Amino acid sequence: MLTSKMVKEAAFAAGADICGIGTMDRLEGVPEVFDPRKMFPNAKSMICLGFRIPRGVQRGIEEGTQFFQYPSMAYGGTNQMFGPAVLYELGRMIEDAGYEADIYRNTGARSVNSDMDGKPGQTYSPEEKAFSMENSGNGITGDRRTMPHTKPAREGNIPPDLFIHFRLCAVACGVGEIGWSKMLLTPEFGPMQRVMFMFTDAELEPDPMYDGEPLCKMCMKCARECPGGCIPTDRSKAITVNVGGKECTWGDLDVWRCNTYYTAAGKYYNPFVPAHVFDDNADFLDDKIEMTAENEVAAARALEAYTPCWVGYAMAKCGGCIRACVSMLEKNGCLKDRFVNPLRTGKAWKLDR
Repeated sequence: MLTSKMVKEAAFAAGADICGIGTMDRLEGVPEVFDPRKMFPNAKSMICLGFRIPRGVQRGIEEGTQFFQYPSMAYGGTNQMFGPAVLYELGRMIEDAGYEADIYRNTGARSVNSDMDGKPGQTYSPEEKAFSMENSGNGITGDRRTMPHTKPAREGNIPPDLFIHFRLCAVACGVGEIGWSKMLLTPEFGPMQRVMFMFTDAELEPDPMYDGEPLCKMCMKCARECPGGCIPTDRSKAITVNVGGKECTWGDLDVWRCNTYYTAAGKYYNPFVPAHVFDDNADFLDDKIEMTAENEVAAARALEAYTPCWVGYAMAKCGGCIRACVSMLEKNGCLKDRFVNPLRTGKAWKLDR
């Protein structure tokens, strides 16, 4: 008989740093387009595997001297190579025991459905559709939604491709909580992990929901260090959902602005782009301007010559919320993973422009 103990031992032996197990009924109320039961109706259990992001890959961004290793190793390395190999090994073990293993790696938000903003489906503007189709596969901002049409394969079902809500599923597996920045926080690594999932028809004993000391202290450091103003500082601008009896609250993040500023970073946080580019395009590159779909396309066009994409992931210029969160969690002694020296030893840098 397959047990949770056997699953966890196999997951850790294969290389996972975190393993949590939840029951599918904890996802009651999740929109259909995010519900893995639409993908695997007979699933009884979900397994969350967490893979730590070495803190050192943020070091170059923290010092303002090296921006390539974070997307290369934390995103590209984990999402494309290391994580899927562990997921595959665990899936083999579960299927050898006679149960189906529906493995689900992080594929990114590349369909008309996305967990970016929690809304079922995304719509095109004419400009965005034209730009997406023209630049599909180029790796520049604007090509995320490259499926202009999709329809259900069966009457009454949802259209493909189903994207699970990674953070809510992780909470349902008991591995942590969602912070004000909407990032998943765990007591081991704070925001510094990537997660992948497996859904199975095996009935496994679930882990309890995380009920330890709250990791997010609502200090708003993440919001203050966001160069695009993507995270609100006003606590009234909160979104609250219930997952398996656990209340999850985060700031109403402007996710598409976040997507743009993750690579664009803004005038004072992008050393790769001349200041005049931001000044000349202030109508859509100013952090106070609303980021509409048209503005996002315009921003991509203005910055594409300065935005190399070497590993299939746009090079991170920002990461301010992550570094701010890690430094505060370490300062407050919230993390199990302790270091001899802190991530941050001085003030965060800002370009003198």
